Amino acid sequence: MHISEGILSWQALAGGGALALAGTAVGIRQLDHEKIPQTGMLSAAFFVASLIHIPLGPSSVHLILNGLVGLILGWSAFPAIFIALLLQAVLFQYGGITTLGVNTVIMALPALLSYCLFRPFVKKSDTSVFIGAFLCGMAAVFASALLAAAVLVWSEESFFQVALLIVTAHLPVMIIEGLITGFAALFLKKVKPSLLDRETSIKEKP
Repeated sequence: MHISEGILSWQALAGGGALALAGTAVGIRQLDHEKIPQTGMLSAAFFVASLIHIPLGPSSVHLILNGLVGLILGWSAFPAIFIALLLQAVLFQYGGITTLGVNTVIMALPALLSYCLFRPFVKKSDTSVFIGAFLCGMAAVFASALLAAAVLVWSEESFFQVALLIVTAHLPVMIIEGLITGFAALFLKKVKPSLLDRETSIKEKP
């Protein structure tokens, strides 16, 4: 879901850059030393997930995993996703430097919103964990597709058909991401529950 260079209006680029800067700043402030390894790991997972992508107009269809990143990191999803997108733009020319802010917001803001909505569910039974994580992964992708579509239409009304195609093409991705996030959350609940429950993490500290 990378928006390429030379497509968006300067207003969209400026607004996206400002929001990405603010979100990344807050995320870095909330990133303590103990969260750095898991943040790096999830940033790498996000980076790898979108290496295999199918071009679709000015964007692309691929796995995103922003729901899983948001579920575990919260606000720190912003710097994790920003770094991954920066490396993708520099190393593989996915997206671009001028669109880095917009692309970060498109993927990190839904990750944060999904965290706020569904994180409470992952502290309960296995069924609740799976359903909450599934919805988190699915909602994050859907919201990202909607944001990408909205930014394209805001920049140029003639992009409406492309925007509609982006949302439609990501519907099956939503289901896949929901399943991946659900099973990943169940696995983490068994082997490392502190990643899903801040209270458990505090209790585990010596």
